[in-house]
Amino acid sequence: MKSMFVTVNTTSFDELIAAARSPPALQALQSRGYQKLVLQAGRGSLPQPQPQPSSSPAAAVEAFRFKDSLAEELQSADLVISHTGAGSCLETLENGKPLIVVINDKLMNHQLELAKQLHRDGCVLYCNCSTLVETMQSMNLSALKPFPPGQPEKFASFLNKVLGLQ
Repeated sequence: MKSMFVTVNTTSFDELIAAARSPPALQALQSRGYQKLVLQAGRGSLPQPQPQPSSSPAAAVEAFRFKDSLAEELQSADLVISHTGAGSCLETLENGKPLIVVINDKLMNHQLELAKQLHRDGCVLYCNCSTLVETMQSMNLSALKPFPPGQPEKFASFLNKVLGLQ
């Protein structure tokens, strides 16, 4: 069963949760072959089940606030939609999952810069809540590049040099 995971991690981003479970988003999800939507609401409002029109097959929707780890959800997801927190983005990309990052327009922080850089690198798609459905409808996930693995040994070598340990 093809699934999409939406995460806000420990933050509150009710607009993203609402946008991802709106009828147009669910329709875009189903038109792309996704049958399951998992929402992680963090400190925000936990969404209530919505009645689905009988004319369309309903995607299974699950929602929760927190878990000790999101590893299981990341592993089973075919697509991740996330707030633009650096930790959430990196964890998703390190798991090799296609990622759409959604900028919270109400915050003035690093999110736009991070989203633009990861997009320039070809690793993510990015949007805001008002353009999420359009992004889901037009996304070409096969064009995304794998995130390059970290090279901790280079960083360790650099630190050793700087600290005079080499």
